[in-house]
Amino acid sequence: MASHDHHHEHNHDHDHDHHHDHTHTHGFMLSSFHGGIRETGNASSWVGADGKVYHSHDGLAPHSHEPIYSPGYFTRRAPPILTRDFNDRAFTIGIGGPVGTGKTALMLAICKVLREKYSLAAVTNDIFTKEDGEFLIKNGALPEERIRAVETGGCPHAAIREDISINLGPLEELSKLFKADLLLCESGGDNLAANFSRELADYIIYIIDVSGGDKIPRKGGPGITQADLLVINKTDLAAAVGADLAVMERDAMRMRDGGPFVFAQVKHGLGVEEIVNHILQAWEAATGNNRH
Repeated sequence: MASHDHHHEHNHDHDHDHHHDHTHTHGFMLSSFHGGIRETGNASSWVGADGKVYHSHDGLAPHSHEPIYSPGYFTRRAPPILTRDFNDRAFTIGIGGPVGTGKTALMLAICKVLREKYSLAAVTNDIFTKEDGEFLIKNGALPEERIRAVETGGCPHAAIREDISINLGPLEELSKLFKADLLLCESGGDNLAANFSRELADYIIYIIDVSGGDKIPRKGGPGITQADLLVINKTDLAAAVGADLAVMERDAMRMRDGGPFVFAQVKHGLGVEEIVNHILQAWEAATGNNRH
């Protein structure tokens, strides 16, 4: 795999303007710079109209990797796109979180609860396999033709935030093919800085689990602070790993400015009804539809 080096320059003048230059090289040195375009052996980067540094590589659409300076605030999270045409693409729920926290199990649980009354379809992301999609198919979450498994081939967060085209295509296709009410999009397992672009997800669920320790909520990150709903899964493991659920509750409330979170044991069905209720409330508010 090509190496991924980062170069940062910070210049502060007397007026405290903050200039940030963020370039990437992928196993090679930048060879020249002219006309605002940095050219490399097989990629270029340039400054877009929004001031961000964009680049393209490995056949991906142009995108940027902007640094994150704060864990973020729930009350300042990106709002849903009010002009979304849900006839073009159905209301989309993004499910993200670290590896092994229960994202695919939550996908399965949501499908089981909603599939009889709603038209659903699902897209899963893995880096190098289609394992999560195959899990949903094997467990009968939805008919196989309603599930697409995407191999992102790189940083999982790039496919849900920087370059979402790899997910948009199958989601839009499934939406139109099955006249979907709701779409589910599962990110590959990622770190605490991963979060969905609003272009991709109308409602964002971030799932962590107790086995990571009761420190995880206070460590923050955009997923924990800015997801529409935080799920703290596998509460039955608290005693085994010495995690204090009261500490997790306190820190989740503080880090999320009072934003909603749910304690759950998704595998055992606990908390799933509450999670689904949050989803349907958001679906009703966005689409103007009444729940079935």
